[in-house]
Amino acid sequence: MIIVIKQGSPAEEVRQFAKTFEEKGVQVHFSEGATQTVLGLVGDAAGIDAEALVANHLVEKVVRVQEPYKRANRKFHPDDTCVRVSASTYGERRVGAGHFSVIAGPCSVESHEQILDIAESVKKSGAGFLRGGAFKPRTSPYSFQGLGANGLELLLEAKKQTGLPIVTEIMDLSQLYLFGDVDVIQVGARNMQNFTLLKELGRCGKPILLKRGLSATVSELLMSAEYVMAGGNEDVILCERGIRTFETYTRNTLDISAISALQRQSHLPVVVDPSHAAGLSWMVESLSKAAVAAGADGLIVEVHNNPEKALSDGEQSLTPSAFAGLMQTLKKYVELEGKSFACGK
Repeated sequence: MIIVIKQGSPAEEVRQFAKTFEEKGVQVHFSEGATQTVLGLVGDAAGIDAEALVANHLVEKVVRVQEPYKRANRKFHPDDTCVRVSASTYGERRVGAGHFSVIAGPCSVESHEQILDIAESVKKSGAGFLRGGAFKPRTSPYSFQGLGANGLELLLEAKKQTGLPIVTEIMDLSQLYLFGDVDVIQVGARNMQNFTLLKELGRCGKPILLKRGLSATVSELLMSAEYVMAGGNEDVILCERGIRTFETYTRNTLDISAISALQRQSHLPVVVDPSHAAGLSWMVESLSKAAVAAGADGLIVEVHNNPEKALSDGEQSLTPSAFAGLMQTLKKYVELEGKSFACGK
């Protein structure tokens, strides 16, 4: 249930009003926007009389929410959420609410020289975040699985050298203790419905980048976000990375419509992964332009200094020079959409 508070209502009266629901065992989610305050009731609100609420002098209107996701619902939080990441003295990074960010780096961390070289190059081109896989989920057990904890150490060294906040994937709950200095924890497509992991990430106090599963619906993605948010973590970034269809020419099929659908249903920022969607480096620029035009809040792009010798996903990785060209092109598109282009410093 959503309760929209009349503009100009005294804050103390609103707080006392909210307490009456908490006393009935219903959680109250406050959303204070620039012009409107909304109370979202989470829990068993079936016994609450909506007509009686409308008669209250503080209430403008009451709306019943049918969707199973509450905290991720735009009705609960009408204004766009801005996820803020403070990683170093280089300043705060923002994703969403008019701030467009690019996350770039290799599919997997392979060596000290490789990750530092790529980190410096993507920073120079204007990326706001460094991505890199330390733990890699691979379809084949014989493929490169990542450097594990050593890979995380290399990412943290790259962060120290460049000031770029790092985004890296967690594969299992047992790894969480290693992620204390990671800035944004990525949940990959295969783990989107690992609910035990999502619950724990709801208590970790770090921004979560949640990728859509290979065959997941928009509603299922939002329900997974709800698991994190129900634990108290409001900093969730949704990622459309392509879904599996009958098409085999590309690795996946980028669902451009999901961007609009997610932004209509939810207040959470939405970024797009054109690299995994296509699986082909020459398609990345076109899909990136499409994502910007559709209203995405950012991109996560794979960049490798020697794609032909990459230990994973070289065929979908841009070279540093190609990434630099992409960033120059995107800047114009982002500005046309009226968003600020958040760059590394």
